[in-house]
Amino acid sequence: MAEVTVTRGVVLRETQTKETDKVLTLLSEDLGKMTVIARGARRKTCKFAACAQSLAYSEWTLYQRGSWWYAREGSTLELFDGLRTDLETLALGFYMAELTEAVSPEEVPVRELLRHLLNGLYALSSLHKSAALVKPAFELRLLCLAGYEPLADACASCGEPDPETPALDAVQGVIYCKKCAPSGTGRLLCRDSLAALRHIVYGDAKRLYSFRLGEAPLDRLQRAVESFVFAQLERSFKTLDFYKSLAGK
Repeated sequence: MAEVTVTRGVVLRETQTKETDKVLTLLSEDLGKMTVIARGARRKTCKFAACAQSLAYSEWTLYQRGSWWYAREGSTLELFDGLRTDLETLALGFYMAELTEAVSPEEVPVRELLRHLLNGLYALSSLHKSAALVKPAFELRLLCLAGYEPLADACASCGEPDPETPALDAVQGVIYCKKCAPSGTGRLLCRDSLAALRHIVYGDAKRLYSFRLGEAPLDRLQRAVESFVFAQLERSFKTLDFYKSLAGK
């Protein structure tokens, strides 16, 4: 008899296969990142078609045959409709999902990562937070949760806690002051962007998106965090390229 389980999760990615089926990459609260075959999900009459789309958060009834999981039933919990009314915001949601997929282990429960993704999508969809603010906050906190937390409390060389011209070394994951920074070190920050970075790394998760920054400090933060992501994961993301093409960056 096939093993049956009920779990909640977000579709990180969907791939069309055959004429009516989809293969879903699902981030489940109980089973972690998993591959699910959704037979008939592309049919208009499929009862769980809405669940089988990227960024949908649903409750699934799954059954296992051998090493494969199959969808039996699905009930939507949150579709994040606010994302789907704006292509640029939706593209950022896709990038957030791809980045989460990149740091999530196979079939290992990672509830903090799932919660973080849901909160990020909610901030964009329902709270209408600025994409320019949500993006670096989501990226950096996600990497912290995945074990890539930078050391941002003081200059890594002299220990100065409030450097006037700080810089983030994206490879080493540390902060330097201007006088201690090795030649060519990473991205320059400022006091405001460093304060925001510390808020993201060390602050309360419930208030992650509560900070404000002027245009120039926010731009410094965005560039520094994006460099950190690239240096730590050593890969690019097609969804990020698509989002930046829409955002004109």
